[in-house]
Amino acid sequence: MNVAFDAKRAFHNTRGLGNYSRDTIRLLSTFFPENQYLLFNPTDKNNIRFQMQGNTREIRPESIFWKAVPSLWRSFGMCNQINKLKPDIFHGLSQELPLGINKTGARSIVSMHDAIFMRYPELYSSTYRAIFIQKNKYACRVADHIIAISEQTKRDIIQYFNADETKISVVYQGCNNIFREEVSEPQKIEIRKKYNLPDRFLLNVGAIEKRKNAALIVEALHRRRLDIPLVIIGKPTLYINEIKSLISTYKMEEQVLFIHNAETVDLPAIYSLSDIFIYPSIFEGFGIPILEALCTKTPVITSTGSCFEETGGSYSRYINPQNADELGDAILEIMNGSDLVKVMKNEGFIFSKKFTDDNIAKTLMSVYQSV
Repeated sequence: MNVAFDAKRAFHNTRGLGNYSRDTIRLLSTFFPENQYLLFNPTDKNNIRFQMQGNTREIRPESIFWKAVPSLWRSFGMCNQINKLKPDIFHGLSQELPLGINKTGARSIVSMHDAIFMRYPELYSSTYRAIFIQKNKYACRVADHIIAISEQTKRDIIQYFNADETKISVVYQGCNNIFREEVSEPQKIEIRKKYNLPDRFLLNVGAIEKRKNAALIVEALHRRRLDIPLVIIGKPTLYINEIKSLISTYKMEEQVLFIHNAETVDLPAIYSLSDIFIYPSIFEGFGIPILEALCTKTPVITSTGSCFEETGGSYSRYINPQNADELGDAILEIMNGSDLVKVMKNEGFIFSKKFTDDNIAKTLMSVYQSV
């Protein structure tokens, strides 16, 4: 089988869509090496370099014209090369398919991650929404099959993009395998020193943006008069000013530590060192940091609703993401319950095995074979 990917995000995105794209390519090329995988990349500028198997090949625009307008090549120009290369399947990894894909002869699959910009339009510009509403509706309409990364996403794309339920399969994401590798005590000591981490701390990982709702943790610590340090890791946006204002109001400057440059390879140790991972996000398509925490045997507190219970399982704690008192009580319950902590660590780790590489790879390939 020859499989082509819209691999822009794999080469140019360091966050969720990029991680999903790279992981999908890695899983399929590793577990099904007999296939050939074509990675369509609009430009060679600022590429993220990641390990590719010998059965993968990067495809870039051929002509001078398409090299000059890579965004247009990705939108519809790449169909000319799809026609020439004749892949069996073209997989749009990030909610898009090129215009005319249904006329190329390749069977098309699109991965849909979320409809957050529909649920929370105030978080996005009107231009962004207008463009992506049309792109998402088109992809759902013309795709031969749709992969939703959670049951929540499946419901949303049916509601917002009129997706045909009969051609949707839910295929969960995984996370980087480094989170499944045991972290040694010397590694933990090294990482604690590297980032100047306190002896005990609560942890939050993810982009520091309003939807991720990290300010709720600060509010919860204040209301319950908890003096345990909080470590927030992620790329900042303007929302960080709101968090810092709250920190200043409550005089918690010495209690909250921001880290914006943590290396991915160091994250498993940071999770392992923390007492509780807290992820009070308002809405997600999947919530990979929750899975990362479970893989490192870290107790998890996250939000009710959305996809979180699909990702976190029965032994994570779920709180109303608008209720700081509820979050504070959950923190206290876990901090004061050694037996509870053991159960959350062990059962959470067992649940995380639902998202192992082999399970995801086999499910993806079964979708490919079905089309």
